[in-house]
Amino acid sequence: MNSPLTQTETGAIDARALHREATVIDGLIIAKWSRELLEDMRRGGLSAANCTVSVWEGFQATVDNIVATNALMEECSDLVLPVRTTADIRRAKQEDKTGIIFGFQNAHAFEDQIGYVEIFKKLGVGIVQLCYNTQNLVGTGCYERDGGLSGFGREIVAEMNRVGVMCDLSHVGANTSREVILESSRPVCYSHCLPSGLKEHPRNKSDEELKFIADHGGFVGVTMFTPFLRAGVNATIDDYVEAIVYVMNIVGEDAIGIGTDFTQGHDQAFFEWLTHDKGYARRLTSFGEIINPKGIRTIGEFGNLTEALLRHGLSEAQVRKIMGENWVRVLADVWGE
Repeated sequence: MNSPLTQTETGAIDARALHREATVIDGLIIAKWSRELLEDMRRGGLSAANCTVSVWEGFQATVDNIVATNALMEECSDLVLPVRTTADIRRAKQEDKTGIIFGFQNAHAFEDQIGYVEIFKKLGVGIVQLCYNTQNLVGTGCYERDGGLSGFGREIVAEMNRVGVMCDLSHVGANTSREVILESSRPVCYSHCLPSGLKEHPRNKSDEELKFIADHGGFVGVTMFTPFLRAGVNATIDDYVEAIVYVMNIVGEDAIGIGTDFTQGHDQAFFEWLTHDKGYARRLTSFGEIINPKGIRTIGEFGNLTEALLRHGLSEAQVRKIMGENWVRVLADVWGE
């Protein structure tokens, strides 16, 4: 049933009111940190976001990133607050702020020290992608031959389960992903992916992979990164919704959310760093032009997604789940609070 606040006089759902009321979570943002970016998060009505603080960096460089980000958040405490628990997400929503979840896109920062998992958890890291495109000590990424989860990787997964850090498999190879899904005692996720059923790409997930993670209690955040969308740089917000609905029809309405992969504010040098192994070695891929779908070019336009989902026939309950409620539930299952 629609609440009175989200209905127009004609009985239709008021998309703007719904977006204001809803808990809105972006499962992956790797944008350039600045006050301007945080202001745009508020314009977009984000209740919380998983914000990348490590990709190719090792332990020390990642700690330095966290120190710098903490300083920015302190300067911008009128806009954001740190997230350690799902109660913090609810508090951010109540205070009209954006909760910041620290996330890694690579387990490289753990180096060869299992104890670093808990250290980073205490620093606010709640989600860690196990591999970024290539091989590391844990397993294999999606851009090379997949040898599966290593013995050390099994220990890392167990430690992440113990301290409450979510395993992310978005850039991870299919074999390693399957073994993590089976190994983990807590839900795991693809925080930002698209279906290969709409476009074949090493970063996209097959229908079988999507079904497998959902069948084992996992979660799928759908990205809008245009190199992986069927329409590419010509994509619109409606193409993004097409992908969301496609995934939802496989995993169900309770195992799906948003993970945009916003790269807002970064220049070409940043993408060169991302697309070379270890940030400098062999080239892994070339994205070409980076432009977000028309209608959601910036984080500040996030509200347009709520409207587009409704326009495509999704119910208010489904939209609330996709926009954030599902993320809150699965994060509580992993974090334990």
